[in-house]
Amino acid sequence: MAAVNTSKSNGGINDKNMKRKKRYLPQNKPVRKGSYPLRPGVQGFFITCDGGRESQASREAINLLDNFFEELLHGKDSGVKHATAPSKPSNKIIKFADSDSSDSDDDCGPHTEDVDHENKEEETGDTPSKKRRIETGTSECENSVSNAVENSSPEKQVLDNNKLESGNADSKRTEEKSIDKQIEAELHELGDRNKRHFVSLDSGCNGVIFIQMHQRSGNPGPFEIVQHMMVSAATTRKHMSRFILRMLPVEVTCYASEEEISKAIKPLIAQYFPTETQTPIKFAVLFEARANTGIDRMKIINLVAKSVPEPHKVDLNNPDKTIIVQVAKTICMVGVAERYKELSKFNLRQLTSPKP
Repeated sequence: MAAVNTSKSNGGINDKNMKRKKRYLPQNKPVRKGSYPLRPGVQGFFITCDGGRESQASREAINLLDNFFEELLHGKDSGVKHATAPSKPSNKIIKFADSDSSDSDDDCGPHTEDVDHENKEEETGDTPSKKRRIETGTSECENSVSNAVENSSPEKQVLDNNKLESGNADSKRTEEKSIDKQIEAELHELGDRNKRHFVSLDSGCNGVIFIQMHQRSGNPGPFEIVQHMMVSAATTRKHMSRFILRMLPVEVTCYASEEEISKAIKPLIAQYFPTETQTPIKFAVLFEARANTGIDRMKIINLVAKSVPEPHKVDLNNPDKTIIVQVAKTICMVGVAERYKELSKFNLRQLTSPKP
């Protein structure tokens, strides 16, 4: 009987603890951890990576996107001209306005030249009046030198040094304040997710990440950034990432249903496939789905292909542009790419690997 009583008492204590723990949760819901989930109405980049390396791949992707975004925005040549050394040395006398010794030297210079010139004339047998000019020139030079020595007394030098030190200290303080303000502004921008250019979102699938881009007027979009990245990777063959496999542009996101997809892709089709054109564009449609078995692949492909106006034609072998449709759980992402097959299906690892 005693054992039964103790078990009941322990069970009662455990029930009370569970109730107390639930009360401390916000609105009786578990606290969400990690990044924000992927949602409709955002633009960005659909990226595949090695399984289990999603966090490392997202950091790599943000760094890469920042670099290529700056290249497109400001250009490779930022306009800063480096200082070059002169080809010939300049034999110019530099005069300092604050120093007294330079003035005295400049004053003495012409007198000494006159003395040398007149000494040469004495050797050739000139009149004694020129000797008086030499004496007066030397006396003026001696007076200027003596004034410079008086002005350069130790007390005056100490005062000048103190003034210079105080001026330098004030300038350093102002520089430190301006630098601190700049750092605070940058940290504030980094802390605010809305002011960042690129933010990682949770795709909900293993080996897949999504980087959201806050589009601003006049800035390059996902199509331009990814195209520039792939072309530079193919030309330079420079290793860019360790964990990223493919990077695809996403300009439209919606729920994965036929009605939502047909509504969402209308502005995208009008942008890349205009009706009034003399050169029709050959295109293809690529469809991939992850963690979603309720959507029909061929229905979506036919839906997207029929939405493209008539001057443009389907060409699966050599398309000019490829409409990429990616489905992750309940979210559908649509983007357009050029030279998709030629650029190794936008696989960074294959583009940067050495050729056999």
